[in-house]
Amino acid sequence: MTPRSRTTLATWTSTILRALAAHGHDARALALRAGVDPDALDPETRVPRDVLNRLWGLAVEATGDPAFGLEVPRHVSQTTFHALGYAVLASATMKEAFERIIRHRRLVGDVLALRLVDAGDRYRLEIDVSADPSVPFQAVDAIVATFVRQARLLHAPRPCDPLVVTFARPAPADAERYRHVLRAPVRFAAERNALELARADVEGRLPAGNAELARSNDEVLVRYLARLEQSSLATRVQQAVLAALPDGAPAKGAIARKLGMSARNLQRHLAAEGTSFSDLLASARADLARTYVEEGRLSVTEIAFMLGFADTSAFSRAFKRWTGTSPRGWAARRR
Repeated sequence: MTPRSRTTLATWTSTILRALAAHGHDARALALRAGVDPDALDPETRVPRDVLNRLWGLAVEATGDPAFGLEVPRHVSQTTFHALGYAVLASATMKEAFERIIRHRRLVGDVLALRLVDAGDRYRLEIDVSADPSVPFQAVDAIVATFVRQARLLHAPRPCDPLVVTFARPAPADAERYRHVLRAPVRFAAERNALELARADVEGRLPAGNAELARSNDEVLVRYLARLEQSSLATRVQQAVLAALPDGAPAKGAIARKLGMSARNLQRHLAAEGTSFSDLLASARADLARTYVEEGRLSVTEIAFMLGFADTSAFSRAFKRWTGTSPRGWAARRR
């Protein structure tokens, strides 16, 4: 899925606008400049990822604050993330809450990949946005800080702070501000964006746990995500392309016939969603390439052939363009 066709929950955009307004800025004007209609933001609407990226850039420009992402979670409410906020709050343990967020992460946005890793005396929640290199680091800051804030809320009134927070980017000029806001040791230039929490905090029973309430909100989320999937032609094309790619790059006409329409109508509808067949094909190839390289079961030559590349050199160049590194470098980093 291309950055243009990716979307995020509109209420997350509203949260950024509230943070801007709280700092004395004309949030409405900035939203309009970014291409957002602030009057149309509600829990059922979505905002294209490239528009949200533009809003982050304008927010940093207006505030003069590269760490503006740390301010946004202060304006998050339980309704910001639709029914997910209530389902998380009703979880029996923080582990269950994180697993719920991972399961329903498509609600928030398409570029977010989350993993909860059992690391002995602690758990590590990894936040990966490498599927879209255009995501600004302020967005990552906001996501990390939101998770830290949520952990504290779940355990209130007992304190719950991370053991350490890591960022996969160079240290900013004011690293102390991160330590102050996150109330934890912070390391930059790390392998991944992550927060680590004590096992006892993650597995301990939560005071507000309510299985029935959590389950009912899960059902609301499943229905919402089903509507989201059905409403997006780009998603259906992406799935069809991914299914066809192991047999070689599919033609637009073949995918159009599979979806019951002409190639011309397919292209017209995709354009209305802000993407194209060629963009979706390139993105699907990138997604499948990353998966094959991570699995390590196929050689680079075999992957290149399966994805329809003329030779391994062409595939390696494309892979570096997608990920910023070679297939060998990507595999080593994932290991």
